[in-house]
Amino acid sequence: MRRLLLVPLAWVLAGCPVDFQGWGGMKQQPKALPYRENTFFADERAMRQPPAGTVPRNRRGKDRFYLTGRDTPDGGYVETIPLTLTTELVESGQKSFDIYCATCHGLLGDGVAQVARNMGLREPPSLVELPAYPDGYYYDVISQGYGLMPAYAEKLTPEQRWAVVAYVRALQESQRAGLEDVPPEEMPRLQKEGTP
Repeated sequence: MRRLLLVPLAWVLAGCPVDFQGWGGMKQQPKALPYRENTFFADERAMRQPPAGTVPRNRRGKDRFYLTGRDTPDGGYVETIPLTLTTELVESGQKSFDIYCATCHGLLGDGVAQVARNMGLREPPSLVELPAYPDGYYYDVISQGYGLMPAYAEKLTPEQRWAVVAYVRALQESQRAGLEDVPPEEMPRLQKEGTP
């Protein structure tokens, strides 16, 4: 019986390299090594440039404030949004705000929402009545979460988070504005819309 088992074992071992100690396995297989030539690519370099738009997780330097909302490693928040403010940016911020934020903070950012009314522990704050925090603070809260609020870094890209901050700023300005803040050229249209 033992001899019968040795025959299939011998067939299996015959397919393996004879010199087990000298076999390099993955060390000897063909592969691209850093700083080595590679004839597969036209420029004959093994190391490739990352695709456009790729952001390494450990990015440092001047873009740190864009990704973290902080301008120094030990603390300070960025005072203003590091993107050019455009109508499109604010409108995209409104879309993200309506999806992720309005359920708790309300459509006007005033904290009046059905979900907020039903929260047992603590209602979300009115974004309109918050103290004057820097823009980086809002970005950090959106990214990391705060209290009962979850983090949204996995759901919103950095640009989308900055767009939400831009929209929150627009909400704050609109809810605090009075008639004296309306530009003179817009006053007739506003008065016309206000009359029945």
